[in-house]
This record gives sequence, C-alpha cells and structure tokens, in this order.
Amino acid sequence: MAEEEDAGALKKTVLNELHLELGAKMVPFAGYEMPVQYPLGVLKEHLHCRASAGLFDVSHMGQVILRGPDVSAALETLVPVDVCGLPDGRQRYGFFTNEAGGIEDDLMIANRGDHLFVVVNAACKHADVARMRAALEPKGITVKLLENRALLALQGPAAEDVLAQHCPTVRDMRFMDVATLPIAGAECWVSRSGYTGEDGFEISVPNAAAMDLARALLGEEAVEPIGLGARDSLRLEGGLCLYGHDIDEQTTPIAAGLNWAIQKVRRTDGARAGGFPGADTILAELAEPPAMKRIGLRPEGRAPMREGTEIFDLPEGGAAIGRITSGGFGPSVGGPVAMGYVPRNLSENGTALWGEVRGKRMPVTVAALPFVAAGFKR
Repeated sequence: MAEEEDAGALKKTVLNELHLELGAKMVPFAGYEMPVQYPLGVLKEHLHCRASAGLFDVSHMGQVILRGPDVSAALETLVPVDVCGLPDGRQRYGFFTNEAGGIEDDLMIANRGDHLFVVVNAACKHADVARMRAALEPKGITVKLLENRALLALQGPAAEDVLAQHCPTVRDMRFMDVATLPIAGAECWVSRSGYTGEDGFEISVPNAAAMDLARALLGEEAVEPIGLGARDSLRLEGGLCLYGHDIDEQTTPIAAGLNWAIQKVRRTDGARAGGFPGADTILAELAEPPAMKRIGLRPEGRAPMREGTEIFDLPEGGAAIGRITSGGFGPSVGGPVAMGYVPRNLSENGTALWGEVRGKRMPVTVAALPFVAAGFKR
C-alpha cells in the first residue's frame, strides 16, 4: 500500500510539529507534508528498523469504519477477498478492483465484531470512500471516514518488546491480529501488521493523544523516527507492492502475483465465488495466467535501476520486453534491487536480462521475492 504525490495545498498530520522538532526533511506526499528522512539519514534509518525498531507516521492514510446489516457480504461485492470468513479480531489484505480486473487501490480490512475497520491509501481515500458509499449505502451500510484519529507504525524486531513496556498484552498477538488496547494512556486500535517486511504494529490513536503516544515510544532507547525514504526501501526489499507504481488500475492481481490474497471461497463454486468487479477476467487469469508477471530483479554492480527503466532480453537490438516499476538501493542486501514486469516465459529466477540506463544496457537478473525474509510473528 502507498500513495502518489500531490502538488496542491498540503495538509499536515497531527504530528507535523514533532517531525520539525526532530529535524525531519519534509516533502509533499499524497497531498500531505510528510517527513522523507530525519538527521540519521535514509540508510541508517532503514538499517535501524531492520535491527531494532522504527516509528513511522502514517496518519495520512484513510481510516474508515463500515457499519450496518450484513456489512461483510456487502463489502465482498467490491473486493475479491473472503470478508465474511474473517474472524472477529483479525485483519486481511485486499484490493478494490474495476470491471476490467485492474486494481483501484489496495487496503487492509479488520473485523471489529460489530463493524469493519478499513485502512486505505492516502491518495485514493476520497475516491475509495465515494466508491464504498455509492455501492454500500443503498444496502444500509454507513461509511465513515475518520478525521479524528492518527495512525502510527512501530516496526522492527524490537517492536514487541517496546510496545510491551506500555501494554504487555501485545505479546499475545499474532500477525494480523487486531485489538483495542490501552497504550500511553490512550485507547488504541492495534494491529500486528505493517509494510516493512518486519514484525511490528500499526496503532490507530485519537488525535488528542497522538503526540503523547509518539513521544512515549520515541523515548524508548530502541526506537528511532523513520521517514518515507526508508519506508520505501524497506517495503521494496520486502517485495511489497506500492500502489500507483507496482500495481494500478491497469494491473490485475494475478499479473501482480497477489493470487494468495484471493481466498478459495471467492474463486470456485459456491454462492460467494466471483461477484466482485472484474471477476470474469480475474478468475479466468487464475486458470490461465496473463502474459506479464511481476518479478524481483537484481542489477549488477552498485547503480540502482529506477522506476521506468526498460527491460530487454538482448544486450543490444530488439524491443523492450518489460519495465521496472520500483527500484533503488537495498541497504540490507548491500546492492541495488528492483521489481518490474516481464513476460511470464522470462520470469524464472536466474534469467539474465538487461535494463537500459542512460542509453546503455546493463545486466540484471531475475531474483526471488522478497529480497529480505519476512519477520512476521505467525
């Protein structure tokens, strides 16, 4: 999950003053002024999160409550995900699809018992809310975009120990569990999840308590503030898609390698198979995969291959056969990493390809995703 930059009037999260106090470099992102890095720098922030714990402000994301009769079944008309089978206190990754089978946004869905809690990407949140209201309100579902809560992510192998200092109950949570817990004097909605590939938690907190919570967590020796720069390199090493780059409205979940997010009950037979936008295309691609496939790539040398780099199957001549959708330096792997799309018959790990950088073709090898093994607590 991630967002596009917006050049208009910038909004500020409730933690904006804290970012400035901490010396953050601020940039426009998804319509907000956001910290891209702190004085520690992107490389050290990245490595600190992998080794210890990092705190991210992700309050620009959209937090939405869905409430009403048969709300899970209603949401299933918009996503190819098993929402009805999601147990109370659990969360699941999903995506809105369009009639062509493309991805309109990716999101997290949590079952909170008497309602669903949905988190969507910042740049898409108003379109997502409009989509949900148009489809769900006629069925008696209320769609409420929360403006009174911040969202923090505490990520890294020390995240559990840090958060347990404030609420020991978090030690009992597994990956994708959700719970309402008291942390630093506030009632928080906590999920054991995140988008770095590391163990960690996402914490929804009332705006009025967000500053105190952030300061309390940053007061722990293991925790450093982490900006968008390291967030991007962490998720790239983790093989996680960035919306608007690796996935978009023209990319199907199957081409993106997100088959695992479409549960069996939505695929075959039974009353709940299909029934979502683009179902015919997506279910057909599950049976016969599309020509293009998202893959990992390891460029040779130290120079990264950035988004938009064209990929070739020959060192010279011929037409481009694919392109890179995310690329940069991977601090944890000590070299450049990238993701992109190539024809399925050229997608095997170890396949030698070439990326064209400033008019020169450089060797790049298809590699397994993720580049860094996930640290989730199962």
